[in-house]
Amino acid sequence: MRISTLRQRMRDLGCKPCHEDRLLRGWMQQCSYDRKGSPAETFFPLALRNVLPAIEAELDMLARLHGEVPANSHPNHDCSPTQTLMEPLATRLSPQAGKSLVIPRIAGEGTNVALRASSNNDEVARLLVELHDGQMVESVLLPRGGLCISTQVGCAVGCVFCMSGKNGLLRQLGSAEIVAQVVLARRRRAVSKVVFMGMGEPAHNLDNVLEAIDVLGTQGNIGHKNLVLSTVGDLRVFERLMDKCTHVDQPSPQPSDETTSHSTKHDKSMQVAGYPTSGRGSEREVQSSILVKPALALSLHTTDAALRAKLLPHAPQIAIAELVERAEVYARATSYPVQYQWTLIEGMNDSDAELERIAALLAEKYAVMNFIPFNPVDGLPYRRPSTERIAAMVAYLKQRGILAKIRDSAGQEIEGACGQLRARAVESAKSSRIKTTNL
Repeated sequence: MRISTLRQRMRDLGCKPCHEDRLLRGWMQQCSYDRKGSPAETFFPLALRNVLPAIEAELDMLARLHGEVPANSHPNHDCSPTQTLMEPLATRLSPQAGKSLVIPRIAGEGTNVALRASSNNDEVARLLVELHDGQMVESVLLPRGGLCISTQVGCAVGCVFCMSGKNGLLRQLGSAEIVAQVVLARRRRAVSKVVFMGMGEPAHNLDNVLEAIDVLGTQGNIGHKNLVLSTVGDLRVFERLMDKCTHVDQPSPQPSDETTSHSTKHDKSMQVAGYPTSGRGSEREVQSSILVKPALALSLHTTDAALRAKLLPHAPQIAIAELVERAEVYARATSYPVQYQWTLIEGMNDSDAELERIAALLAEKYAVMNFIPFNPVDGLPYRRPSTERIAAMVAYLKQRGILAKIRDSAGQEIEGACGQLRARAVESAKSSRIKTTNL
């Protein structure tokens, strides 16, 4: 399902943009549809109220928790990922055993403050998410309210160090399925940052990804710089992102007395640019053509073109210097530094020569180098460099004036690289079917 399809469905029911806005905010922020002086039972058109339970049920089916591997768990040992978490999700919304937090839809007012106040924003866990057709993807709860989400089932890039693309691309995720991963995570804790770095290459599903980013940055109430679009480097990504920068934001006409125009970045008296109004009871629905400009992450992994073609066999063959230059133009246009992703593999891309080239490539660039120690993948011979070597690489780049970080890896904590949880679940299902057939 796409968000645009849901919007059209509501319009066919006689809904105006303000009705779409309130329903989407309620779903994505997990808050009440009511507003002060404007209860949903009188605000929503009758036709929408009549089918609202069916729409909610359909939205709930977009992304369901199939399994979970929390930090400090060992899926390779005695824990099957599909058996880690089988109790109803509602019983896990509160950290207190046996208690659940009910999120009202037609009663109450404002966001569910209790849910946000009781959530553990530093919780780290890899979630196996089942889609409406039974396919599965992965999401990762990250520290400080972060969430990593998937954009495809499988991947066509075929990175040799990643499990996600082992079986190629199976299908695209619709924009509503992408957003539904955020909703699923918000049912257990607050989410204030979303990175599109899970299964799939966002550039290969760009329409759905950008539609999801636009709605998460408005009705989803996530700051634009906290929406991070990752790519291996595709000209279409740079073109579409720069279109957002050259577009002049213009507020749309007010669709009803309740709505008000979304403030532009020049209207500081109304709101800070990039941060939409919240879902609290005091907020008023807003409609606008403002475009959400996400932060950009570029999966680089090496400065050697031949090696990069080997590591990312199906990535576009674009000169590395050109990728960096295009990313730099976007960084200067948005004032967000480019996040360069570099999976560290011992003996492959951790040499002194690589460090020299990184320093030259990113000199005076608005950039952050994120070193990601390789996570073991079943059947692959690679391993991460020593802790001492990684620290030395970071220190060297800092001496050369390049901001470098060792990115915390949820996969490292739970012993599972991207795609492995899904792969184990698929293999387990196959084994179960074989056993059943042999009975």
